[in-house]
Amino acid sequence: MSFIDLIQILDSTIRLSTPLLLACLAGLFSERAGIFDIGLEGKMLMAAFFSAAVAAMTGSVWLGLLAGIASSLALSALHGLASISFRGNQLISGVAINFLAAGITVLIAQDWFQQGGRTPSLMGGGRFTPVTLPFADALAGVPILGPIYAELLSGHSVLVYFAFLAVPATWFVLFRTRFGLRLRAVGENPAAVDTAGVSVVRLRYAAVMICGVLCGVAGAYLATALQAGFVKDMTAGRGFIALAALIFAKWRPWHALYACLLFGLLQAVALRYQNIDLGGVVIPVQAMDALPYILTVIILAGFVGKAIPPKAGGEPYVKER
Repeated sequence: MSFIDLIQILDSTIRLSTPLLLACLAGLFSERAGIFDIGLEGKMLMAAFFSAAVAAMTGSVWLGLLAGIASSLALSALHGLASISFRGNQLISGVAINFLAAGITVLIAQDWFQQGGRTPSLMGGGRFTPVTLPFADALAGVPILGPIYAELLSGHSVLVYFAFLAVPATWFVLFRTRFGLRLRAVGENPAAVDTAGVSVVRLRYAAVMICGVLCGVAGAYLATALQAGFVKDMTAGRGFIALAALIFAKWRPWHALYACLLFGLLQAVALRYQNIDLGGVVIPVQAMDALPYILTVIILAGFVGKAIPPKAGGEPYVKER
């Protein structure tokens, strides 16, 4: 493998890990507050469709991004209503959101565009364009450092940089602010937070809404930056891989970044190396496509160790009278 090949693989790793990272941070906020959310997949899918649909109709990718975030927030509000206000089963609510998004996106897409459940291809202002960092062109010819800066770090969409900047921002919010302290406390001991005169319901709704915003950005990135439009089930299990990365990271922001980069690397390798010939034995493309998911299970089963979720996670809070 040449140095350029390595740079290209790492470049693909960054692009593919971005939606995983955004969804993982979304789940981190929600689950740190005690609300388990396996509906990340559905929120990303809904956001991907509405961002692509609005961008296709208006020609503005920013309006598409807002539409994607709004649709994800709507599902987050639904999940919050079911699991916080009505104290329903959080896992069932998440599953229902996934099924709802999978069906309604194709139904609306077919009604609006008549293209088999997909949106028209996005062009021009309907897509996020790559951002060239300062001096990237001038430094491109410098050995080693030039390709790293010009090819690996530069040339990504603004949402990629947003995702990676969201990691230190998440760490700061959770571990250096009063809001973050209360949010983590709600996930561990909501009764103590309630005794201190802080609204458990309000904090949990805030966490669920933050989750909706980040899932909305993740879905919009899939449809308007990583690809040029929406297709059926385009999230392809990324929401569940993000949950796996969250468990792998043990609900910590910086570890979530490393986990998502690892899973993004597995996907990048699987996409680049297909139909590999090992001394006459050809590894089929289907096996390479399944490799990231297989290794996800292996990593979680054999290398994570004991991951302890927030103590009050998954349990509705009933205020004592």
